[in-house]
Amino acid sequence: MMQVVRYENPETFRDTVEPYLLTDEPRHNLIFGLLNTLIEQPDVYPDFRLWRVEEQGETVGAALVTLPHKLVLAAPAREEALVLLAQTLAGETLPLSGVVGGVPEADIFATTYHESAGGRTTERMQQGIYALEAVSEVPIPPGHPRRAQPDDLELLLAWTRAFSEEVDTESNWDEDEARRRLAHRLEVGSPSGYWIWEDGEPVSLTGFVAPTKTGIRIGPVYTPPMVRQRGYATALVAQVSREMLAHGRRFCFLYTDMANPTSNAIYQRIGYRLVCGSAMIAFASP
Repeated sequence: MMQVVRYENPETFRDTVEPYLLTDEPRHNLIFGLLNTLIEQPDVYPDFRLWRVEEQGETVGAALVTLPHKLVLAAPAREEALVLLAQTLAGETLPLSGVVGGVPEADIFATTYHESAGGRTTERMQQGIYALEAVSEVPIPPGHPRRAQPDDLELLLAWTRAFSEEVDTESNWDEDEARRRLAHRLEVGSPSGYWIWEDGEPVSLTGFVAPTKTGIRIGPVYTPPMVRQRGYATALVAQVSREMLAHGRRFCFLYTDMANPTSNAIYQRIGYRLVCGSAMIAFASP
Protein backbone atom coordinates (compact mmCIF):
# COMPACT_ATOMS: atom_id res chain seq x y z
CA MET A 1 0.00 0.00 0.00
CA MET A 2 1.31 3.43 -0.93
CA GLN A 3 1.41 6.10 1.78
CA VAL A 4 2.78 9.59 2.48
CA VAL A 5 5.07 9.84 5.51
CA ARG A 6 6.08 13.17 7.03
CA TYR A 7 9.55 13.55 8.59
CA GLU A 8 10.65 16.04 11.24
CA ASN A 9 14.40 15.43 11.11
CA PRO A 10 16.17 16.55 7.88
CA GLU A 11 19.13 14.22 8.41
CA THR A 12 16.92 11.17 8.87
CA PHE A 13 14.92 12.18 5.81
CA ARG A 14 18.04 12.65 3.69
CA ASP A 15 19.48 9.29 4.73
CA THR A 16 16.19 7.61 3.84
CA VAL A 17 15.55 9.22 0.45
CA GLU A 18 19.15 9.72 -0.72
CA PRO A 19 19.47 6.38 -2.60
CA TYR A 20 16.32 7.25 -4.53
CA LEU A 21 17.43 10.82 -5.28
CA LEU A 22 20.83 9.62 -6.48
CA THR A 23 19.20 7.71 -9.33
CA ASP A 24 19.13 11.15 -11.04
CA GLU A 25 21.38 13.49 -9.05
CA PRO A 26 21.30 16.37 -11.60
CA ARG A 27 17.49 16.40 -11.73
CA HIS A 28 17.32 16.39 -7.93
CA ASN A 29 20.06 18.93 -7.27
CA LEU A 30 17.72 21.52 -5.76
CA ILE A 31 16.17 19.20 -3.18
CA PHE A 32 19.64 17.85 -2.30
CA GLY A 33 20.98 21.35 -1.79
CA LEU A 34 18.09 22.44 0.40
CA LEU A 35 18.44 19.33 2.55
CA ASN A 36 22.11 20.06 3.13
CA THR A 37 21.25 23.61 4.17
CA LEU A 38 18.57 22.38 6.59
CA ILE A 39 21.10 20.04 8.19
CA GLU A 40 24.21 22.23 8.22
CA GLN A 41 22.65 25.70 8.65
CA PRO A 42 19.29 25.12 10.38
CA ASP A 43 18.71 28.80 11.11
CA VAL A 44 18.52 29.64 7.38
CA TYR A 45 15.12 27.92 6.90
CA PRO A 46 13.51 27.55 10.34
CA ASP A 47 10.05 26.59 8.97
CA PHE A 48 10.07 23.52 6.73
CA ARG A 49 8.19 20.30 5.92
CA LEU A 50 9.51 16.99 4.55
CA TRP A 51 7.50 14.20 2.88
CA ARG A 52 8.35 10.78 1.53
CA VAL A 53 6.00 8.61 -0.50
CA GLU A 54 6.68 4.95 0.20
CA GLU A 55 5.35 1.63 -1.01
CA GLN A 56 6.35 -1.63 0.68
CA GLY A 57 9.22 0.16 2.38
CA GLU A 58 10.60 1.62 -0.86
CA THR A 59 10.77 5.32 -1.70
CA VAL A 60 8.63 6.19 -4.72
CA GLY A 61 8.43 9.96 -4.27
CA ALA A 62 9.66 12.84 -2.12
CA ALA A 63 9.15 16.57 -1.58
CA LEU A 64 10.08 19.38 0.76
CA VAL A 65 9.12 22.98 1.35
CA THR A 66 10.97 25.78 3.14
CA LEU A 67 8.18 28.23 3.90
CA PRO A 68 7.23 30.67 2.48
CA HIS A 69 9.03 29.37 -0.64
CA LYS A 70 7.62 26.96 -3.20
CA LEU A 71 7.38 23.20 -2.74
CA VAL A 72 10.30 21.31 -4.33
CA LEU A 73 9.47 17.94 -5.92
CA ALA A 74 11.51 14.87 -6.66
CA ALA A 75 10.58 12.92 -9.77
CA PRO A 76 8.15 10.14 -8.77
CA ALA A 77 8.76 6.48 -9.52
CA ARG A 78 5.15 6.37 -10.74
CA GLU A 79 2.53 9.01 -11.37
CA GLU A 80 0.31 7.49 -8.66
CA ALA A 81 2.85 8.59 -6.03
CA LEU A 82 2.64 12.16 -7.24
CA VAL A 83 -1.15 12.15 -7.26
CA LEU A 84 -1.28 10.77 -3.71
CA LEU A 85 1.20 13.40 -2.50
CA ALA A 86 -0.77 16.25 -4.11
CA GLN A 87 -4.07 15.03 -2.67
CA THR A 88 -2.52 14.62 0.78
CA LEU A 89 -1.04 18.12 0.84
CA ALA A 90 -4.24 19.64 -0.51
CA GLY A 91 -5.97 18.24 2.58
CA GLU A 92 -3.57 20.01 4.95
CA THR A 93 -3.85 23.62 6.14
CA LEU A 94 -0.48 24.47 4.61
CA PRO A 95 -0.05 27.70 2.62
CA LEU A 96 1.77 26.41 -0.45
CA SER A 97 2.82 29.34 -2.65
CA GLY A 98 3.72 27.14 -5.60
CA VAL A 99 5.80 24.24 -6.80
CA VAL A 100 9.20 23.77 -8.47
CA GLY A 101 10.13 20.52 -10.16
CA GLY A 102 11.05 18.73 -13.33
CA VAL A 103 8.62 18.36 -16.20
CA PRO A 104 6.12 16.72 -16.23
CA GLU A 105 5.97 16.12 -12.45
CA ALA A 106 5.51 19.80 -11.53
CA ASP A 107 2.58 20.17 -13.93
CA ILE A 108 0.91 16.97 -12.74
CA PHE A 109 1.28 17.96 -9.09
CA ALA A 110 -0.12 21.46 -9.67
CA THR A 111 -3.14 20.16 -11.59
CA THR A 112 -3.94 17.46 -9.03
CA TYR A 113 -3.38 19.78 -6.07
CA HIS A 114 -5.89 22.31 -7.35
CA GLU A 115 -8.42 19.71 -8.38
CA SER A 116 -8.45 18.80 -4.67
CA ALA A 117 -7.88 22.19 -2.99
CA GLY A 118 -9.40 24.63 -5.46
CA GLY A 119 -7.63 27.78 -6.63
CA ARG A 120 -5.60 28.16 -9.79
CA THR A 121 -2.03 28.06 -11.03
CA THR A 122 0.04 30.64 -12.88
CA GLU A 123 3.22 29.38 -14.47
CA ARG A 124 5.88 32.04 -14.28
CA MET A 125 8.89 30.39 -15.88
CA GLN A 126 9.84 27.37 -17.93
CA GLN A 127 13.36 26.50 -16.87
CA GLY A 128 16.02 24.04 -17.91
CA ILE A 129 18.29 22.06 -15.59
CA TYR A 130 21.80 21.77 -17.01
CA ALA A 131 24.74 19.66 -15.82
CA LEU A 132 28.46 19.87 -16.64
CA GLU A 133 31.26 17.35 -16.10
CA ALA A 134 34.06 19.05 -18.09
CA VAL A 135 34.65 22.71 -18.97
CA SER A 136 35.23 23.75 -22.58
CA GLU A 137 37.61 26.57 -23.47
CA VAL A 138 35.95 29.96 -23.89
CA PRO A 139 37.33 33.40 -24.86
CA ILE A 140 38.80 35.34 -21.93
CA PRO A 141 37.74 39.01 -21.72
CA PRO A 142 39.77 41.76 -20.05
CA GLY A 143 40.03 41.52 -16.29
CA HIS A 144 40.19 38.63 -13.86
CA PRO A 145 38.03 36.56 -11.49
CA ARG A 146 38.28 36.71 -7.71
CA ARG A 147 36.50 35.12 -4.77
CA ALA A 148 33.99 37.46 -3.11
CA GLN A 149 34.85 38.60 0.41
CA PRO A 150 32.72 39.77 3.35
CA ASP A 151 33.30 43.43 2.40
CA ASP A 152 31.55 42.71 -0.93
CA LEU A 153 28.27 42.10 0.92
CA GLU A 154 26.54 45.34 -0.13
CA LEU A 155 27.46 44.82 -3.79
CA LEU A 156 26.20 41.22 -3.68
CA LEU A 157 23.00 42.35 -2.00
CA ALA A 158 22.30 44.95 -4.70
CA TRP A 159 23.14 42.60 -7.58
CA THR A 160 21.22 39.60 -6.25
CA ARG A 161 18.21 41.84 -5.74
CA ALA A 162 18.51 43.11 -9.33
CA PHE A 163 18.80 39.51 -10.53
CA SER A 164 15.73 38.45 -8.53
CA GLU A 165 13.62 41.30 -9.87
CA GLU A 166 14.77 40.67 -13.44
CA VAL A 167 13.93 36.95 -13.51
CA ASP A 168 10.79 37.19 -11.36
CA THR A 169 8.87 40.45 -11.63
CA GLU A 170 6.53 39.33 -8.81
CA SER A 171 9.40 38.50 -6.46
CA ASN A 172 8.74 39.34 -2.82
CA TRP A 173 12.25 40.50 -1.94
CA ASP A 174 13.13 40.19 1.74
CA GLU A 175 16.29 42.24 2.29
CA ASP A 176 16.91 41.03 5.84
CA GLU A 177 16.69 37.37 4.80
CA ALA A 178 18.85 37.98 1.74
CA ARG A 179 21.50 39.76 3.81
CA ARG A 180 21.56 36.93 6.34
CA ARG A 181 21.92 34.24 3.67
CA LEU A 182 24.63 36.15 1.82
CA ALA A 183 26.57 36.67 5.04
CA HIS A 184 26.38 32.90 5.71
CA ARG A 185 27.79 32.14 2.28
CA LEU A 186 30.67 34.57 2.67
CA GLU A 187 31.86 33.01 5.92
CA VAL A 188 35.19 31.17 5.93
CA GLY A 189 34.56 27.44 5.47
CA SER A 190 31.07 27.86 4.00
CA PRO A 191 30.19 25.23 1.34
CA SER A 192 28.69 28.07 -0.70
CA GLY A 193 30.11 31.36 -1.93
CA TYR A 194 30.46 33.88 -4.74
CA TRP A 195 32.95 34.95 -7.38
CA ILE A 196 33.26 38.33 -9.10
CA TRP A 197 34.84 39.25 -12.43
CA GLU A 198 36.70 42.55 -12.24
CA ASP A 199 37.69 44.73 -15.16
CA GLY A 200 38.87 47.81 -13.33
CA GLU A 201 35.73 47.40 -11.21
CA PRO A 202 33.29 44.55 -10.52
CA VAL A 203 31.40 43.72 -13.74
CA SER A 204 29.86 40.26 -13.22
CA LEU A 205 28.81 37.91 -10.44
CA THR A 206 28.11 34.23 -10.00
CA GLY A 207 27.84 31.91 -7.03
CA PHE A 208 28.21 28.29 -6.05
CA VAL A 209 25.52 27.05 -3.71
CA ALA A 210 23.60 24.01 -2.52
CA PRO A 211 26.09 21.13 -2.75
CA THR A 212 24.71 17.68 -3.55
CA LYS A 213 26.36 14.28 -3.03
CA THR A 214 28.91 14.84 -5.81
CA GLY A 215 27.88 18.14 -7.38
CA ILE A 216 27.10 21.80 -6.73
CA ARG A 217 24.80 24.40 -8.27
CA ILE A 218 26.18 27.47 -10.03
CA GLY A 219 24.16 30.67 -9.71
CA PRO A 220 22.87 33.25 -9.72
CA VAL A 221 24.63 34.67 -12.76
CA TYR A 222 24.31 38.43 -13.06
CA THR A 223 25.96 41.17 -15.14
CA PRO A 224 24.67 44.76 -14.97
CA PRO A 225 22.94 45.74 -18.24
CA MET A 226 25.50 48.39 -19.22
CA VAL A 227 28.38 45.89 -19.38
CA ARG A 228 26.62 42.87 -20.91
CA GLN A 229 27.63 41.05 -24.11
CA ARG A 230 31.34 41.42 -23.36
CA GLY A 231 31.97 37.81 -22.30
CA TYR A 232 32.35 38.51 -18.57
CA ALA A 233 29.65 36.12 -17.36
CA THR A 234 30.72 33.37 -19.77
CA ALA A 235 34.32 33.50 -18.56
CA LEU A 236 33.27 33.73 -14.91
CA VAL A 237 30.89 30.75 -15.06
CA ALA A 238 33.57 28.72 -16.86
CA GLN A 239 36.16 29.66 -14.23
CA VAL A 240 33.94 28.87 -11.24
CA SER A 241 32.77 25.60 -12.81
CA ARG A 242 36.39 24.61 -13.42
CA GLU A 243 37.23 25.51 -9.81
CA MET A 244 34.41 23.32 -8.46
CA LEU A 245 35.48 20.32 -10.56
CA ALA A 246 39.11 20.82 -9.48
CA HIS A 247 38.00 20.61 -5.85
CA GLY A 248 36.42 17.20 -6.30
CA ARG A 249 32.93 17.84 -7.64
CA ARG A 250 31.78 15.48 -10.37
CA PHE A 251 28.99 17.75 -11.58
CA CYS A 252 28.13 21.43 -11.74
CA PHE A 253 24.45 22.28 -12.21
CA LEU A 254 22.59 25.41 -13.18
CA TYR A 255 19.09 26.56 -14.02
CA THR A 256 18.27 28.61 -17.11
CA ASP A 257 15.25 30.45 -18.44
CA MET A 258 14.30 28.43 -21.52
CA ALA A 259 12.82 31.58 -23.06
CA ASN A 260 16.33 33.09 -23.23
CA PRO A 261 18.14 31.39 -26.12
CA THR A 262 21.26 33.54 -25.63
CA SER A 263 22.02 32.34 -22.10
CA ASN A 264 21.20 28.73 -23.00
CA ALA A 265 23.64 28.87 -25.93
CA ILE A 266 26.35 30.40 -23.71
CA TYR A 267 26.08 27.65 -21.09
CA GLN A 268 26.18 24.94 -23.76
CA ARG A 269 29.35 26.57 -25.14
CA ILE A 270 30.95 26.21 -21.71
CA GLY A 271 30.05 22.51 -21.61
CA TYR A 272 26.68 22.35 -19.89
CA ARG A 273 24.16 19.84 -21.24
CA LEU A 274 20.39 19.92 -20.77
CA VAL A 275 19.17 17.30 -18.26
CA CYS A 276 15.44 18.09 -18.29
CA GLY A 277 12.89 20.84 -18.36
CA SER A 278 11.77 22.33 -15.08
CA ALA A 279 8.71 24.40 -14.21
CA MET A 280 8.27 27.04 -11.51
CA ILE A 281 4.53 27.41 -10.90
CA ALA A 282 2.85 29.91 -8.59
CA PHE A 283 -0.38 29.06 -6.77
CA ALA A 284 -3.17 31.62 -6.43
CA SER A 285 -5.67 31.43 -3.58
CA PRO A 286 -9.12 29.92 -4.25
